[in-house]
Amino acid sequence: MRTLPDDDTWAVTEFAEAELGDLRRTQRLVELATALAQRPGTSLPEACGEQAMLKAAYRFFDNAAIDPQNLLDSHVDATLTRLAPVPLVLAVQDTTELDWTAHPATTGLGPLGHSAHRGLLVHTTLAFTPERVPLGVLAQQVWARDPDAIGKRATRKQRPITEKESQKWLTSVEAVLAARGACPQTRFVSVGDREADVYDLLALERPTGVELLIRAAWDRCVTQPEHYVWATVAARPVEATATVQVPRRGAQPARTATLAVRWCPLTLCPPRHRQRERLPAVPLWAVQALEEAPPAGTAPIEWLLLSTCAIHTTAEALVRVDWYACRWGVEVWHKILKSGCRIEARQLETAERLQRCLSLYSVIAWRIFYATMLGRVVPDAPCTVLLELEEWQALYCAIHRTPTPPPEPPSLRQAVHWIAQLGGFVGRRGDGEPGATVLWKGFQHLADLTTMYCIMRPLPAKQKNVGKT
Repeated sequence: MRTLPDDDTWAVTEFAEAELGDLRRTQRLVELATALAQRPGTSLPEACGEQAMLKAAYRFFDNAAIDPQNLLDSHVDATLTRLAPVPLVLAVQDTTELDWTAHPATTGLGPLGHSAHRGLLVHTTLAFTPERVPLGVLAQQVWARDPDAIGKRATRKQRPITEKESQKWLTSVEAVLAARGACPQTRFVSVGDREADVYDLLALERPTGVELLIRAAWDRCVTQPEHYVWATVAARPVEATATVQVPRRGAQPARTATLAVRWCPLTLCPPRHRQRERLPAVPLWAVQALEEAPPAGTAPIEWLLLSTCAIHTTAEALVRVDWYACRWGVEVWHKILKSGCRIEARQLETAERLQRCLSLYSVIAWRIFYATMLGRVVPDAPCTVLLELEEWQALYCAIHRTPTPPPEPPSLRQAVHWIAQLGGFVGRRGDGEPGATVLWKGFQHLADLTTMYCIMRPLPAKQKNVGKT
């Protein structure tokens, strides 16, 4: 049921259904999302502008009656609406650390990978199309590690998975199962990196329409004559090559990698130390994508992928490699959240407040990423799928230095390029499509342009004549 006045703004679409116990809180959420998304990289005082809005933001994040999950649920519902007509969705899940060590007064945080660092761990499941368009957040788990649990790694084999952080992978799949129930015509593939190579996940019972694609980390025993996963795949001939775009990492520039592809069916044997549990053997398909001639000084790419999706042809094996390459999208989203939205710079004094703030900025980071990729996949769509009327009009007038916008909106690709231009994108022949960094900078400039445009634009003729006789 719509709880706010009918409106087609993005913030209403994503947050108007939030059940926060009071309609006024939902209204405030929509207002905050609108304001913070206009200046995602600025401080709260700068993004809110007016003192009244800033006080309202602090009260909202401090309200113990607001559950961060309820805040995010409205966006998940909007995401499911976008998923419903899509034939195949890649549900990519991954964990990142949010580090607030620089703010030692913040309470409720826990140790991170480096025990001297304090913060929260965030495990997010993002829904992608195979064309790399992020359709939204499907699930998000946030927790602080218990300092007293540090040093108990040696006992992990004796503890059930429900007592370990590995449970996050199964919880994510539970969200995917719920999404499948809401979108019965959509096929889902849960994608995870090496950390997701958990036997409980691979052996999990799933309904038709929900599959797994996991990068292997352990050289597990198999029923094949070679006895182990890597040896079994290595015994197969190279069937094809695939090219993947490798993003820039530190001092290493972005590059195109050529991978040799092998594939075969295999059956995993249960872990020996868990024989008493009588776990089932798991039939899977394995695909290895190996960079045999990497650039000098560069570690080769090697993916050994385990999938519940049947592979009968080399073409299907290449599709699985392409699906796994989509996993880089969640890393881009992490970058937008940390660098573009500066989530680790937020000073709200408690982990509870930060979690409410995180839920909101997670959706803002998604919207920036969505704009980046949507302009590449459906460039000829009208920009109104992303921008409101005043936004695209202000953008057009600023770029063309004219007070009069055209009667029809420009294409999405053109608008995205103009926003990126505001963020410093030059658009030279070899520059390719704009990325997320220039877009989040551009969105901040667009907010100022839109405000000024609404103040300075000429009034329509009918409004000019009101009161005249």
